[in-house]
Amino acid sequence: MRFTSEQRLDGGVLEREFTLGEIPGVLWTPASAPAPAPLILVGHPGGLRRMYPRLVARARHCVAEGFAAATLELPGSGDRPRSAAAEEARADLRRALEAGEPVDDEIVDRLVLPLVDKAVPEWRAALDALLALPEIGGPVGYAGGVISIGIRLAVVEPRISAALLFAGSFVPRTLFEQARQVTIPLLVLLQWDDEGNDRQLALDLFDAFGSTEKTLHANMGGHTGVPQFEGDDANRFFARHVK
Repeated sequence: MRFTSEQRLDGGVLEREFTLGEIPGVLWTPASAPAPAPLILVGHPGGLRRMYPRLVARARHCVAEGFAAATLELPGSGDRPRSAAAEEARADLRRALEAGEPVDDEIVDRLVLPLVDKAVPEWRAALDALLALPEIGGPVGYAGGVISIGIRLAVVEPRISAALLFAGSFVPRTLFEQARQVTIPLLVLLQWDDEGNDRQLALDLFDAFGSTEKTLHANMGGHTGVPQFEGDDANRFFARHVK
């Protein structure tokens, strides 16, 4: 990990951009803390520059509660090289949605599974580097982003002790089987009127999770209409399971 820039934001937040090999990321930490801070990995759907206003708002919320927060650019997003196969699958998905047709499982598999297979090892490598920093300690939480990535991480990464997942993206059927292996505490957010989300599929996925402690918050509104109070609920959730 190599830090490439640093700035102090208001509210006592230190923001540092970094690269992990060729992968860009951002770390937010309390400007001064008496002990290593627990870490929240902040997921997103891709495009750090485009998502920055929302990411930094979430990170500020985390740091205000004593957490460090970090995020990583996804494969094929931002300035990272594009995958021709992923672009083709994304175009097929867009055509199906615009035509009002059911989205074939094969399209979802082509689009999502290669992303998960590549992104999850990168997040784990980032976690190795972040936890080696003296100002960061465990345990670790994962919040938001592509839910399929969150599922895989929750299964394979024992350092993640709790996860907040956003139900709002297509999930391959094979990930449903992996969801049954998830045992950490979960908080799942569902926007009831999300035009790009299959509501029943999201409910079926929640039912599939193997965690004995799992909570579903369903709110009215579209994909970007998550109520502000859910940020406070998320911090209370992580305070119980990550601090």
